[in-house]
Parts: sequence; structure tokens; C-alpha cells
Amino acid sequence: MIDGQGTGARGNDARGIMISAPSSGTGKTTVMLGLLRALSDDGMRVQAFKSGPDYIDPAFHRAASGRASFNLDTWAMGDGLLGAIAGQAAGAEICIAEGSMGLYDGVATRGQSGFGSSAETAALMGWPVVLVVDVSGQAQSAAAAALGFRMYNPDLPFAGVILNRVASPRHERLTRLGMEKVGLTVLGALPRRGDLTLPERHLGLIQAVEHPYLDAAIAGYADFLRAHVDLEAIKAAARGKAAGKGGALPKPPAQRIALAQDAAFSFTYPHLVEGWHAAGAEVLPFSPLADEAPDSSADLVWLPGGYPELHAGRLAAAQTFADGLREHARTRPVHGECGGYMTLGQALIDKQGQRHAMVGLLGLVTSYETRKLHLGYRQARLHSALPGHAPGARLRGHEFHYSTILEQPDAPLASVGDADGNPVAETGSCRGHVSGTFFHLITADEGA
Repeated sequence: MIDGQGTGARGNDARGIMISAPSSGTGKTTVMLGLLRALSDDGMRVQAFKSGPDYIDPAFHRAASGRASFNLDTWAMGDGLLGAIAGQAAGAEICIAEGSMGLYDGVATRGQSGFGSSAETAALMGWPVVLVVDVSGQAQSAAAAALGFRMYNPDLPFAGVILNRVASPRHERLTRLGMEKVGLTVLGALPRRGDLTLPERHLGLIQAVEHPYLDAAIAGYADFLRAHVDLEAIKAAARGKAAGKGGALPKPPAQRIALAQDAAFSFTYPHLVEGWHAAGAEVLPFSPLADEAPDSSADLVWLPGGYPELHAGRLAAAQTFADGLREHARTRPVHGECGGYMTLGQALIDKQGQRHAMVGLLGLVTSYETRKLHLGYRQARLHSALPGHAPGARLRGHEFHYSTILEQPDAPLASVGDADGNPVAETGSCRGHVSGTFFHLITADEGA
């Protein structure tokens, strides 16, 4: 409720907490997944969220809680969309959100609502922060760092800290003494263990669908948290408030949407697909890796991002998929994001330098052998239509890949800039009914 009382969530007034940390790599995900599973196993209706632009974590959240997780992004989303996404917590008893990077990390230029930090999301929703602190190599000194995060914004609701990678009972005792001295509540202390990390690759965690023992791993995290974290104190710390004016989820770009879904194509923002379903659109999944063609009755084919560079040989050999896509593109729109865009191109060069022929609906040639990090928010103004958006529309999204463009001969789809408005080379391209972008669409500018 708005005053933080009660145990239910109504509309976009949802009690919750924000799991954050001073930096990446401190153990947020272990805590997040263990907490989601432990509370769900206790019979609570738990709604997970991810603060910021992330295509991988929400699938892990869903595996842990049995309920779809959604991104809340204070840079890319306006108040209406934030309110609509917060409304997905209806019926939940508690919300658990996972932060991105460090608690206060964001961009320099304000977006539709803010700068995109986890602290902003917590403040917007009224969710107290649980700071996961890696105490390796320090004891009482960890309290000084944690206090700095607490006092950087004294108005930010703050629940306490979870100590991670504690080396011994003595180490825990000394670290707790420091936290008590500065008035920070210790909600738990996790001993150092090397068997609780999830496998990673170049874009972060491997995808949830690829983890062979994911359910067992999450169950292990839940047991670990039960043994070392005060779950009752965390539940008691949950608070919330209205996120802002209510709005609507994004409208579908077509009535019947063939959506590629497999280990090569899985980076789709949950709020987009939920919006499509809510508006009555039919989503028709298919697997390019299984050499499936998109449904011939679809109005639109959408290839999301993922890891085509890891499956380039199989995609090059998927003739039924390619032929079906080419046939669809003769009369109806096809759109690809990031990995989907690369697949629509002429060729993809893998890490070993081998060239693989792609579908060839665009002239794009990309190389994963020549690696360069491309990471950050993107704002775009369309020169040509993108499914669901007319020329001139202003869009917001996020780009994260290591592939390099070798050839991009088709007409640019948009003028694209970073969060500060600086132009980027990845403009996307279009040819006939086919379009593609390296950024993953989050939303159109509200009111644009």
C-alpha cells in the first residue's frame, strides 16, 4: 500500500525491496535468485523486477519465482510506461528488484524520467535498498564504504546490508562490529563459497534456457540464504509507494507476430511481449536453430537478439528457415534486433574467422573475429518505417554486443545517438520490407 502497510500489492502500489551493491560482481544475482525461490517456496506471491536494461536476468528471475519478471528503466521509460510495468505486480505480496551495476551508476544525461540508476528505481517505487557488500580483504573498513552508499543520498530508503564472501566466524564478527558502529543493519552474512557462481560468457550470464541444472542451482541458492540471511527481517523491511500515473504497455506492431525463440534468439524485453498479448495480438514462436520457418500466416516476423555468433554454422545450414523468411519478406515486414539484424545480413564471420552465409535480406556483413564492445543506451529518430512506428518516430533502446560492422550498404534506418546524443555508427538499415537495428527497442518517446 502507499503507506507501506499490509502484505498485498494493488495496482502500482507494491511493497518491495531493491537488491543492489557497490559494483558488479558482488553477488547480487545469488542473493536475488535465492531470495525469490525461498519466498516463493514459503507460499508468497513474489514479483521480480530488473532495474535497467537487461535481456538475460529476467528469465532467471522467472525460473526462480515462477512469475514473469519485468524491467523498470528510469532513463528509457516515461512515467506512463513505468506505471504500467509496476502494475504487473498486481496480486503479488512482495516485489524483489535486482539492480544493475552499482547502486548509483547511471548515465550523464537525463532521459524521459531520470538517469537510469538502481537508486532512482528504488526511490521511485519506495523500495528500501538491501546492499550486498563483498567484504573480501576487509573487515570494519567495509562499514565505511557501506556508510558512504547510505549517506550519498540520505533520502533513499535503506533496509540494510548483506555481507558476502565472509571468510570465517571471526571475519564476520569484526565486520558486523563495523556495521553496528555506523548504525547499519546486517540482514545476513554469506560465507565464501566457490560453487555458487553461474556460468558466464561475453554478454554476461549464459541464458537460463542453456543452464543444464538451473532449478537445482536456484534451489541451492535458496537453501544458502535460508541458512545465513534473516528472511523475516527482509520481508518486514519491504515498503512501497505509487510509481506514478498509470499508463499502457507498448502496442503490438502487428496482429500475428512470428517471434524467433531459441538459444540463438531470446533477448526480448518482457514488457513488449506482455503488451502484445494484452492488446490481443497472437505471438507465434518458432526456432531458426531447429530450421523452422515462420508461420506463413504471420503479419510480421521479429528476430530478437541473442547469440547467432555461437550458432552461425547451424543458422547458415537452416534452409527451411531462410526460405520461409525470404518468402515472407516479399510482401510483409521482417525486423531484426542485434543478433537478429546480423542474421538478416549477407554474412557473419565467427570468432575463428570463418565466414557464414546468412539470410541475405540485407547487405550487412558483421565480424565476431574483430571484437569491439558496443554498450549503452540509444536514442533514435526513424528515417524509414519500423514495424509499429512511422518515419520520424523517436525511439529509445539499448545496445550491447561485440560484433564489428564490415559492410552496411543498405539505406540507414535511423539517426542513432547514445544517451548524451552523440552519433553512433550503428544506424540500422532497411531494404524493402526488411529492417534491422543493433539496439534493442525499449519504447517510443511518450508524447513524441
